[in-house]
Amino acid sequence: MEEYYFLFGLAFVWIVFAVVQDLRTKEISNWLNFSLIAFVLAYRAFYSVFVKDVMFFVYGFLGVLLFVVLAYSFYYGRIFAGGDAKLLMGLGGIFPYQNFYDYLYIGFGFIFLLFTVGAFYSLTYSLFLVSKKRKVFAREFKKEFIKIKNWFYFAIILAVVFGVFFRFNEFGIFSLSFLIIIILPFLYAYAKAVEVACMIKLISPGKLREGDWLEKNVKVGRKVIKKSVHGLAWQDIDVLRKAKKKVWIKDGVPFTPAFLFAFVLFIYIYLRYFV
Repeated sequence: MEEYYFLFGLAFVWIVFAVVQDLRTKEISNWLNFSLIAFVLAYRAFYSVFVKDVMFFVYGFLGVLLFVVLAYSFYYGRIFAGGDAKLLMGLGGIFPYQNFYDYLYIGFGFIFLLFTVGAFYSLTYSLFLVSKKRKVFAREFKKEFIKIKNWFYFAIILAVVFGVFFRFNEFGIFSLSFLIIIILPFLYAYAKAVEVACMIKLISPGKLREGDWLEKNVKVGRKVIKKSVHGLAWQDIDVLRKAKKKVWIKDGVPFTPAFLFAFVLFIYIYLRYFV
């Protein structure tokens, strides 16, 4: 087990640096993410040679490959930005896999923990944003709720039918199920209102960064800069700066703090209950 302490410490330091970069500049350098992958694989390779256990390297390498696949899926699904996805790739090699089942229990277990912690973190962060734009948010929330009010009524009917069909004898279970079902439309309206009121901003070309997500396509002369999952390229930013054209971009929540919280929680759970 001691061989993993170095990997845990390495990942913790790299995540802390990523958090600082993300909060200061809203981006994570490629050198930081790729150096984590390089250090993790180099350590596993040297340790494998030292103890003559090739599987220590193989398990780590396959862990990186697994998280590369997951990272690309989250990136193209617009769940993660590029920096977050690359950080996830590096973390795939630091977990203590002892067999192939551990990829399911440990690897996907961390992903579940990351999204759970991320949901609470994102909600807390969004409340901070809403507090600064209460009037705009209230107006947008009303608009979004009107759009989905029929789904709200449907959720109430579904909750009642769900409770009657399964004949819950315990009032607490029925109440919890009812609450979860009817709260979903509210969460959807809340998320959309936060996006419109707090996340979509008109930015001057001088403040644009590579990777910024356009809210909609932008026409500059005969050229059309299309919104893309990859965000703005430097060539696009150069065109916009020369045209002195402001654009609407969709900002995101700096997600690296969720990585830090989830990683610390994972280490605590693993060392407390599985070692």
